[in-house]
Amino acid sequence: MSIKKQFLKTKASAKISFKVSKVQAAGAQQIAIVGDFNDWNPKADLMKALKDGSFSHNIELPVGTNYEFRYLADNSRWFNEEEADALAETSFVDAQNSVIVL
Repeated sequence: MSIKKQFLKTKASAKISFKVSKVQAAGAQQIAIVGDFNDWNPKADLMKALKDGSFSHNIELPVGTNYEFRYLADNSRWFNEEEADALAETSFVDAQNSVIVL
């Protein structure tokens, strides 16, 4: 998995590229990026399945804040980004959210 940040010079935002490897996808048919930037909507940011079994997606977000998110595979399996800037505790005992700092 990976996250790449590209800060834009013309406006106060950044393009974020998310990629989930074939291994982490573990045979998933669909993966969504679900977070506070899309109101935790599993249909808002669906990742594109690539020929090699990995998934990718790009999002543009305003800078100056932290965003919490997780990946959701096949609407049933949640997992975190290994290269996240941080992890945040949640109200669920067995879960943390990935954090991206912009």
